[in-house]
Amino acid sequence: MATNRSRRLRKKLCVDEFQELGFELNLDLKEDLADEAIDAFLDAFLKQAMEANGLGYVGGDDYGLVCLQKRGSVSEEQRAAVEAWLKGRSELTSMTVSPLIDVWHPDMPINAKA
Repeated sequence: MATNRSRRLRKKLCVDEFQELGFELNLDLKEDLADEAIDAFLDAFLKQAMEANGLGYVGGDDYGLVCLQKRGSVSEEQRAAVEAWLKGRSELTSMTVSPLIDVWHPDMPINAKA
């Protein structure tokens, strides 16, 4: 595809100045957790870590993608806040928070302006 695109097309494709950033999560829950404890953890995660920071989560209880609830990019501060919240949880044996990535085109590098 041509790289000389109109502003409207760049916005529609979420590229260049319209690139949107997010991050991936890998969560390892303790094996002996009851279903109620897993549900309580996920409810707290969605309310306290996601909604409180204006973020949305797409995925399951072990892997997912975090992006902004509206158009735009997740900030490094929001990513750090989610990571800090997860580190304080006893339900997890381990977790991995990726660096910020392009949520629409994960193989593309991050723009300096994004």
